[in-house]
Amino acid sequence: MIADFLKLAGDRPLVPRLARLAALTGVALALTVPSFAQEADIAHAPPKPRGNAVTHWNAVATDAFKPSQGTNPMGQSRALAIVHAAIHDALNAIDHRYEAYTPGLADARGASVDAAVAAAAHDVLVAQVPDQSAMVEAEYARSLAAIRDNAAKASGISVGQASAAANLLRRKDDGADQAAEPAYVPRSGPGEYQFTPPFNFAALPGWGRVKPFVIELRNHRVDGPDKLTSVQFAHDFNYLKAIGRIDSQVRTAEQSQIAQFWYEDSPLGWNRIANTAIRQQRLDNWQAARALALMNFALADGYIAGFEAKYHFRFWRPETAIRAGATDGNRATEADPDWKPFQITPPVPDYPSTHTVVGWAAAEVLISVFNDRVHFSADSLTLPGVTREFDSFSAAADENGQSRIFAGIHFAHAVKDGRQQGRGIGRSVSRALAPVH
Repeated sequence: MIADFLKLAGDRPLVPRLARLAALTGVALALTVPSFAQEADIAHAPPKPRGNAVTHWNAVATDAFKPSQGTNPMGQSRALAIVHAAIHDALNAIDHRYEAYTPGLADARGASVDAAVAAAAHDVLVAQVPDQSAMVEAEYARSLAAIRDNAAKASGISVGQASAAANLLRRKDDGADQAAEPAYVPRSGPGEYQFTPPFNFAALPGWGRVKPFVIELRNHRVDGPDKLTSVQFAHDFNYLKAIGRIDSQVRTAEQSQIAQFWYEDSPLGWNRIANTAIRQQRLDNWQAARALALMNFALADGYIAGFEAKYHFRFWRPETAIRAGATDGNRATEADPDWKPFQITPPVPDYPSTHTVVGWAAAEVLISVFNDRVHFSADSLTLPGVTREFDSFSAAADENGQSRIFAGIHFAHAVKDGRQQGRGIGRSVSRALAPVH
């Protein structure tokens, strides 16, 4: 696996780090690698203050995960959810405006908000992303140095640390550490998920057993892929075969751009979108903390629910299906043994598209906070220099889902049912952390 990764990604300074991370996590979900200059920027450029304390530390957190782009978005989602649970609970100990996520913190009225947010984020990030601790420590020192009231600072640090410890403890035995086992063993036969080039493994087959942050999994299950002999499967097969192939003659330039733009790890992209909207709409620290906690809960629970379904249905990816089209029993499909997708197929089963699930889950939370008609711009780590404009969160979520079809890595039915699952998850999560007055 690592040799293939190195060969595809090229001889760049960042590759050994990502290769080591891939070996540790058992997952390598994209092969887009920043240049050496970009890596240096990530590692050494001090973050500038961005908005209020909550949006600033959200940006620090996503900066900390940039080097892991393409390796483990599931782990990113879990860690970011813990970060924002800790921030939310610390602020609510200072002024109890919303339900706590992890109750039990002592009253901290009068504590410094900036110190509480910084300490909560710092302690979770150092625990969850130790390879970025130097950057996090430097930003923590800068944040604390700017606070003049030493008593309020000390109180804020105390409540932030207590909140981080409580939320980390809550997730200690949630199943994430065992998610790589047991290893997936492919079964023979049409419709069965097989490893896709360049991978010789399936990523995190136990992630669907990780404890959700908010939802009950039984309330958010999907029906399953289309039967191979159905008219709808043939339609999806032939559409994907044409538009998703690497040298497609029908995919437009904009559709190719969309495929590349949304190929980024969802937790990174959707946190930037949320951060932008929060700053544009001028939410205060408490409102921002709740919004980011809910959105990151939705992202994390979307991956858990989606992976439970993926490894239950074990449905083959388009790359396998199109090459083996003669075996599916459907007269309306024709095999192409040389077919390749526009983007590298992630090493997990097709159904549902978790990229779609988590995009819609995030969008539904943001809609609940702001309503849908919010104009914003977004950028992408996997298509640097390109900015796309949206007039609603639902438009962004829809484009995000369609990108997987344009990329040639998901059938349309996986995207359609991913939308349904994600919307349900987002709406359920949006009801959490309710106002208390």
